[in-house]
Amino acid sequence: MTALVHGTAGELVPARWPGLTLEELQPVLAHYAPLGAVRGVIWHSPRPFAASGMVACEAATVFVKRHDSRVRSQADLREEHALIAHLHRAGAPVPRVLPARYGETAPAAGGYTYEVHALLPHADPYRDAVSWSPFASVAHARDAGRALALLHRAAAGFTAPPRRTGLLVADFRIFGGPDPMAGLARRIAAEPLLAAALAPRDWRGDIARTLMPLHAQLAPHLSGLPPLWTHNDFHASNLLWTGHDPGAVVAAVLDFGLANRTTAMFDVATAIERNAVEWLRLGEPDIPHLDIARAIIGGYCAERRPSVAEAHALPLLLPLVHAEFALSELAYFHGIASNAADSDAAYNDFLLGHAVWFGEAAGQHFTEAVRDAIS
Repeated sequence: MTALVHGTAGELVPARWPGLTLEELQPVLAHYAPLGAVRGVIWHSPRPFAASGMVACEAATVFVKRHDSRVRSQADLREEHALIAHLHRAGAPVPRVLPARYGETAPAAGGYTYEVHALLPHADPYRDAVSWSPFASVAHARDAGRALALLHRAAAGFTAPPRRTGLLVADFRIFGGPDPMAGLARRIAAEPLLAAALAPRDWRGDIARTLMPLHAQLAPHLSGLPPLWTHNDFHASNLLWTGHDPGAVVAAVLDFGLANRTTAMFDVATAIERNAVEWLRLGEPDIPHLDIARAIIGGYCAERRPSVAEAHALPLLLPLVHAEFALSELAYFHGIASNAADSDAAYNDFLLGHAVWFGEAAGQHFTEAVRDAIS
């Protein structure tokens, strides 16, 4: 039976990537001697960009993720794993990436790359939550903000350069720079998949009309945003908790697949737009959750008080924070997944539509609430 995963409209759709199987995992996990024999796949994740799930082995159950090597090469995964290792050494509650017996944390086989993570003994109440769905309680949102601030503290000192891949990673080099049009032109020249995806579209006109005025407002504050390696997908579904009740607190942070060198406020803005605006219901009147946004900010500021420059920048980042990931989604859907409908969604809804919403009454009200909360 074909596995089902989350689609771009929040519905369940047939998976693009075949599910993990016992037959493929046996030779891969044979290099992880302490795990023993593979017993079977006991849960398939509904996340769409890779095949992943929980795999029961003789000695332990682990989380295995398989990527098409065009999306994540071994070098790409090693960048993520280096960040996770740094965070682990700094005491952050992140799962360990297990190395094969020859030392590799990203083994490759049959056109795929794999990663194997140790499981942590914590609750996962948001395991099946779709992207951009809100926290179940304001208390959860506040504690997530606290956990994000602690993660930023742990990330300090990790000075690796930005990610090399442009596929399915967050980034802030285009709109975090002085000339986004020039930055985007350089990226298009370096990424044939993105170039092909944008070729039939009036991207210059669309970005000039929709995104450049937003960058003009943010630009004076960019110099006050120090670089930091950040998570960039701090959604409820990427957090483990001490329990399933509304009073539970964050126990661990998962999934650094979108991590990159951005800024702390970029990550806070991402956490707000991931958890406090239901973008998959774009066009409906009740998609923002001001109480969730305020709680995230309150929890964050209780642990790390942003500078004046950061506080000015946060509300201005909100309409731009997803733009560069939307470009990476566009390249993926066009050139890897070959899905025209999802390509259109990435361009029209994620790249442009989010920004347009922030110019409407509801978006402006949401932005003002964030500005008040951070000031």
